[in-house]
Amino acid sequence: METNKFPAPRTALYLEVGFKKNYAREETKGILKNISLSGAFLEVRGEGFRANEKLHLRFVVGGRERTIAACVIWCNSHGCGVKFAPTNNRDVQIVDDLIYFVENSREGRRSVLDKIFKKVS
Repeated sequence: METNKFPAPRTALYLEVGFKKNYAREETKGILKNISLSGAFLEVRGEGFRANEKLHLRFVVGGRERTIAACVIWCNSHGCGVKFAPTNNRDVQIVDDLIYFVENSREGRRSVLDKIFKKVS
């Protein structure tokens, strides 16, 4: 089976997350700046990452706390690109729920703006 070498479409967001490196005792804070079903960009300054380093991301979606495993693919001074490492279908559903939640929030804002613009014009 041939795999697609291009990243999945990204959804922009600004979501504060906690994460731990596999060997860390303390959780560090970061910001997810974009996400797809395959991975995300985690903005964290001053944190040293290595390619293939394992992480556990913790975030809240719809009032529920979620955790998913990930692996660092690349890094720079702004943060790192991570690839999700789902261990079951529930992990994939967590990411899909987050993308749905972000996109639905934007749709709601658009419809409110549309109503305002119609009243003004």
